[in-house]
Amino acid sequence: MRSPLILLAACALALAPTGTAQAAGWGPLAPPNPHLGPVGTSTMHGDAGSSDATPLAGPGPGHISVAAYPLALACPTLLQGVDGLVVALCTAIVGQHPTVHLLDPANNSPIGTSLASLELAKGSLLGGVYAYLDNSDRLVAVDGDRKLLRIGHSRESGHWRLTVDNSTDLSGVIPVGDNVTGLVPDWSGNVWFATGKGVVGLVTPSGAAATIGLPAGEQVANSISAAPSGRVGVATTHALYELRADASARPEILWRAAYERGAARKPGQLSWGTGSTPTYFGPVTGADYLTIVDNADSQVRALVYRSGSGELVCSQPVLTKGGAGSENSPIGIGRSLFVASTYGYPYPAVPEDAGPAVPASAPFTGGMTRVDVEENGCRTVWENTVRSAAVPHLSTADGNLYTVSRVGLNTTTPLDGYAFTVLDPETGVVLSNRPLPGTIVDDPLQTSPLITTGARLLQGTITGILRIS
Repeated sequence: MRSPLILLAACALALAPTGTAQAAGWGPLAPPNPHLGPVGTSTMHGDAGSSDATPLAGPGPGHISVAAYPLALACPTLLQGVDGLVVALCTAIVGQHPTVHLLDPANNSPIGTSLASLELAKGSLLGGVYAYLDNSDRLVAVDGDRKLLRIGHSRESGHWRLTVDNSTDLSGVIPVGDNVTGLVPDWSGNVWFATGKGVVGLVTPSGAAATIGLPAGEQVANSISAAPSGRVGVATTHALYELRADASARPEILWRAAYERGAARKPGQLSWGTGSTPTYFGPVTGADYLTIVDNADSQVRALVYRSGSGELVCSQPVLTKGGAGSENSPIGIGRSLFVASTYGYPYPAVPEDAGPAVPASAPFTGGMTRVDVEENGCRTVWENTVRSAAVPHLSTADGNLYTVSRVGLNTTTPLDGYAFTVLDPETGVVLSNRPLPGTIVDDPLQTSPLITTGARLLQGTITGILRIS
């Protein structure tokens, strides 16, 4: 999933083994990446494999309280470090300059201001959406000047501050006019990145950079993912790739799998192609498979490939009860994956090079699908018509599926409301729908929430952040 908020400014050969990621019977997740912060809170999609699953418990289906950080910013990236503080990568509505904010989610006093902030150099509309926290609680991001930054935070004389602890200049390997779309560390400490115009590269722990160009015309419009094997998944507007570092610490392509990208961009998507950040999941290692959702015209499908070989395990129709298109990365854990529709979602803007949508607009009907990988392929477990307005997340601690849903007519208007929605991932049944206080100011625009320690959920919106507890 690529966050639209930046435009204002996601085969079980055996049962999953017992592990810490399975408190509610779900798992396993891949082993933690030693170069990331806490599992579940260090990347937009939770971990290096973009599982959108977390070992932390959420607020649950009962009574909730809601507070707001009215930052007048759109905040697609919310991350929590070992120290419990949240680092948010936001974009100013006016000027669209990316800004890092430091927040304390446990502060129950009136909120609205951050502990510290730091403005970064502006890049492309989609550049800088994806960032992560390293194992020192530093935000790792690439700014508009094509610099790989590690941004730390500290407290001096009672005041917090954010500082650039380390900077690596990538202007020699990223062409002028191109910007990094996604980045992730591998298990060896290399920082992998992909640019909008199809350059994939890595930066070694010593600071050496190497790149490889993907075929002309293929764009990268979402983030990238990594597995403990050292493999990295990258989806372009034409194909899914798996890469690794060769013996000389240079990226090499292991396999390429073209998918159906359709005749044009669909309404509710931000590029002509898959809307998925590739997701690693699987019942044995937690990263046996790599999955995306295609952009076929009549019926989209979840495509599951075997990591390492690129063998197509299955191609399963999804979202048959709702809109046939998704800008979000699937949830992937154990033998299950979950897909949410964004078809027809009324984004306020799309990238200049996205191309026209066909049709130009459509009702946002929503819809979610759960697919399980089995010995002889895949099967659909359930489908529903929930109008998910955010990237759903699965808690393995409490066994709930969390999202924010859009409330109103399928035609959508600025008067639509939003609700904090908890589902049963076993059945797809809604357990609770708790209204949120605002209308358009609470629009999450299909961004990813953060489930924090203390059973809180932070959700970026068009105007700031909501804290649900």
